[in-house]
Amino acid sequence: MNRLKDATSPYLQQHASNPVDWFEWGPTAFAEAVRRDVPLLISVGYSACHWCHVMAHESFEDEATARLMNEHFVNVKVDREERPDVDAVYMTATQAMTGQGGWPMTVFATPRGHPFYTGTYFPRPNFQRLLAGVANAWTGDRAAVLEQGSKIVEALNEQTAPPSGPLPTTATLAQAVESLRRSFDTERGGFGGAPKFPPSMVLEFLLRYGAAGERSRRPGAAGAPGAAPAHGEGARARGEDLGESAGAATAMAGRTLEAMARGGIYDQLGGGFARYSVDAGWVVPHFEKMLYDNALLLRVYTHWWRAGGSVLARRVALETADWLLAEMRTPEGGFASALDADSEGVEGRFYAWTPEEIHGVLGEEDGSWAVALFEVTGTFEHGTSVLQLPSDPGDAERFARVRAALLAARSRRVRPGRDDKVVAAWNGLAVAALAETGALFDRPDLVEAARAAAVLLEEVHLDGDRLLRTSRDGRAGGNAGVLEDYADLAEGLLTLYGVTGETRWFHRAESLLGTVLDRFADGSGGFFDTADDAERLFQRPREATDNATPSGRFAAAGALLSYAALTGSARHREAAEAALGVVSALAGKHARFAGWGLAVAQAAVSGPAEVAIVGSPGDPATSALHRAALMSTAPGLVVAFGEPGSADVPLLEGRGLVEGAPAAYVCRGFACRMPVTTPAALRAELAAP
Repeated sequence: MNRLKDATSPYLQQHASNPVDWFEWGPTAFAEAVRRDVPLLISVGYSACHWCHVMAHESFEDEATARLMNEHFVNVKVDREERPDVDAVYMTATQAMTGQGGWPMTVFATPRGHPFYTGTYFPRPNFQRLLAGVANAWTGDRAAVLEQGSKIVEALNEQTAPPSGPLPTTATLAQAVESLRRSFDTERGGFGGAPKFPPSMVLEFLLRYGAAGERSRRPGAAGAPGAAPAHGEGARARGEDLGESAGAATAMAGRTLEAMARGGIYDQLGGGFARYSVDAGWVVPHFEKMLYDNALLLRVYTHWWRAGGSVLARRVALETADWLLAEMRTPEGGFASALDADSEGVEGRFYAWTPEEIHGVLGEEDGSWAVALFEVTGTFEHGTSVLQLPSDPGDAERFARVRAALLAARSRRVRPGRDDKVVAAWNGLAVAALAETGALFDRPDLVEAARAAAVLLEEVHLDGDRLLRTSRDGRAGGNAGVLEDYADLAEGLLTLYGVTGETRWFHRAESLLGTVLDRFADGSGGFFDTADDAERLFQRPREATDNATPSGRFAAAGALLSYAALTGSARHREAAEAALGVVSALAGKHARFAGWGLAVAQAAVSGPAEVAIVGSPGDPATSALHRAALMSTAPGLVVAFGEPGSADVPLLEGRGLVEGAPAAYVCRGFACRMPVTTPAALRAELAAP
């Protein structure tokens, strides 16, 4: 066993028995490189990464390769999920030097950490030749190597902050929809070709944009039939651009959500989505299942159901929520990071079926029906297929029986490994999704799961006003939280407050956002991804665009906007709008990489709507008003509710009962309409332009 045997990261522990003399990232590794006067070999990956496993088996478990690594380098293994800052700076260098990126990422760096040669996966013969070549260059042409590293760092540090501007307008958002429409796959859903990743944040924007467009077409809205004449570009955009493209936005979202739900990327037996599809038709997944994907998609499918009542959306949302609780929940109440793509050393073996296997479980009659229903046609080698569901079966009872039998048979297979570390940001996403899903589908167990995860994060991950990124087995790791941790957790806690009315979550989010403003602001309207007292790398990361999750910048903007809507805080609103200024530069050509920023911008342009509900939480009349508010599709809507006279949350201050009955106040910018006392009246107020 090497030094990684004591690591908290499951990914690092996967390499604890390698013959490679691995170090964890930290000052010890850098000091050793200086002492030995050798370069660093930094290998970055994560536990569910298929090609990380391949390179580990080929090279890191190979004695001859390990001897080369140990003789000529100080070898550092990094879990990108624990240290997203380290991953970010070296991925920027890798993409700049090679034109591409991915994991495993292989970086050769000077003892100061300056990268001078980078790549991703290297097959063993190529990797051995590379090791020898880099070692020879280090001893034979040291000056050139050091100069290369210095030039790379200098060039990367000369990169300026992303261009910023004013808050996007409705015209800007319409431009983004048009940009998305140009790359939309009308036949199979999604954007662009293979591989296809679930565009969760883009779909959230499209649903919000479609909802805003519906409002613009109602009587009294600018540009709507019979409305007063619109004056100025803003009014024309609201009435014309938004109205004309709202249908297209809703259709793109719906087509993509249905295609993913019916494809092989969705687990048709157990629920939950795989990381991505290697083909353009969502058929063949890359089988790892990530918490962040499923948390984001759970929320989007719940919102799709809320917008139109789709039966498919409801089923997929609830199945995904149940999968999260069954497969990803940790004994401490948090949610694990990922399930591996491989089992028994083969990618997808746990999920794939042959017709013979299905007949063996179900018998001839049900087996033939299931093979046809799930299109088991031999997609992969050895005649196996991942299950798809192109159309709903006519016999729901038979479908349920067949699925249950296949799921029970599959449960006896060797399961994929699970990375059980708890990541604050991704658990924040799960808290938001489970709280909303539980409230909208009357599933108090889901709300309770969200609350339990929030309690774990509060008790284990928080150290004063500072947040730690990871924990495992109820023990916090030593890695400082990055911007997405603060922002996604604040978003989750504000959502949980809106569902439960428990003000502890509001106040905890308030504290997190205070740290965001004090420690992460970059002075130009955006945010750095690391705090001002974080470990200094050769570059301080500052990513504006989304990746697999919302960028820290856009996640912060969303949470700041929601907090401002609940409190009237000009400071938080202005910070949110400043962070969204970059969206205008991305909307035309890069809308696919700014989905969360566009979704938050749509909320900002729409208000967002603020609903204060006053009444006893145990009163059925209060509950009915609360549910009517949560069912609204108004973009970015926030809900505060509590007893009369409550002053904990500013939106509730001064709001009272109406003739002794619970009441709802619909406001925008803290300017409120007359209170209403029935769900129907509240729905009408929220639907009004």
